[in-house]
Amino acid sequence: MTIVKIILAIFLPPVAAFLQVGIGLHFWMNIVLTLLGYFPGLVHALWLVASDK
Repeated sequence: MTIVKIILAIFLPPVAAFLQVGIGLHFWMNIVLTLLGYFPGLVHALWLVASDK
């Protein structure tokens, strides 16, 4: 499942964040970061998936 989350983090960062932490602070933060620029949202989503919260 981790591989699927990493692939989702690359293409759809908010979806990967949602699958990792649910609807919470990190999910909304990821949406804002993705709207500000794709790269910050990507890095944040990858960090969430890699840290395995």
